[in-house]
Amino acid sequence: MLHRVRTRPLTQPLLKAITTRLGGSRETDPAGHDELPVPRFRPEDRLSIPVLDHSPDDIACSKAQARGQFLARQDRWEDLSAEIAAADRARSATPGGMPLADLLAWGARSDVVRAVEHALSEGCPQDDAPLVEGIRGLEAVRAELRDDPVIALVVAQAHLDIAWAWRGTGWEGMVPRLNRQKCAAHFDRAAALLVPFRAVVADSPAMLATRCALLAGQRNPRTRIADDYERLIDLDPRNPRHMRALGNHMLPRWFGSYEALELEARRTAARTRDTWGAGGYTWVCFDAIALDDVACGRVDVEFFIDGLRDILAARPEQETVNLLAAYCAVALRNGLGLNPDSDLARIRIADSAAWLIRDHLTELHPLIWAHAADGFDNNARVTSASRFAARGRADALRVVADQFREDIDRGLRVTFTADGPRLGPA
Repeated sequence: MLHRVRTRPLTQPLLKAITTRLGGSRETDPAGHDELPVPRFRPEDRLSIPVLDHSPDDIACSKAQARGQFLARQDRWEDLSAEIAAADRARSATPGGMPLADLLAWGARSDVVRAVEHALSEGCPQDDAPLVEGIRGLEAVRAELRDDPVIALVVAQAHLDIAWAWRGTGWEGMVPRLNRQKCAAHFDRAAALLVPFRAVVADSPAMLATRCALLAGQRNPRTRIADDYERLIDLDPRNPRHMRALGNHMLPRWFGSYEALELEARRTAARTRDTWGAGGYTWVCFDAIALDDVACGRVDVEFFIDGLRDILAARPEQETVNLLAAYCAVALRNGLGLNPDSDLARIRIADSAAWLIRDHLTELHPLIWAHAADGFDNNARVTSASRFAARGRADALRVVADQFREDIDRGLRVTFTADGPRLGPA
């Protein structure tokens, strides 16, 4: 059951402070009413920074997904199984840390899942061919290779994707009864598919991550959720997505509490200190505090910011710099103005965008910034990849330019190099 968080309006002093930090100038109309911030410059005019529309991580992700899709379309399921298993054993990942096993598996089931998503968006009847034929085809493959745990995993993941397509991301009370029933049925089938392979789960991050994802379909998973995620994180500590998922599921809207979220964040930081320093705390809180005002108001801000620095020390690639900068400057600011109790924490963490951009950023990855604007929602529909990337580019340029607003207003031009930003005449 999802729960809304009560909010209170901003006081005028706090509203003005936030407006100043967001950049721009405020104007007053003749009647004395405040208007929205007015940009004082075009960032493109005095800002020069390399923009990678397709970063090394994007390319690696696309390549792995395409490989999985190709093998599935060619009915080379045994080859697919072998490649996923090898990537899972080796903990192979893209430059940005995305597991190759997950990408191969997604590519293999993507045709089926996208057909279902499209059919549901078009309002097709529940027995329409695109809603049932694809998953039946995958089930037929599983029946032929019933002793293969990887094929069972791919089909189970397809059922989970379809379950979420039926449910959507709205509040529980707003989901139609039929959609809830279909969602539950697909969750149940996914769980049943993995039952024969319980022994495999212990050594497979892909299997254990799917088992954790299945918790969302259970009525009372509280007794094991922390233990399951602990095993997963210990099995694959370099993958921050497991820690982020733990933090999200520890929110009261899912299976936890604010006290449990803080406890698990600190426990995770202690267990992953050799890999992430204080970053384990930050990864667990990462999505949770962006989604939930109460969680944000309770976060240990100093610990969180220490974790940001340690994450960069462990993974200094530009994918990570863009992710953290976009999080601080865009995703975390999305909730500003809704709850005074969390606004101060949001502002203090958001201020980290300044040193992230000035000290570490050398290039922009627009897709990361576009996803930040959507709160890194994996279920958000992207109808146009080019417009999505263009929006991310515009947001990133605006944020970066705002960090150098005083310099730009003095007539200087900001040029980013491999060694950082340089100021010169416009």
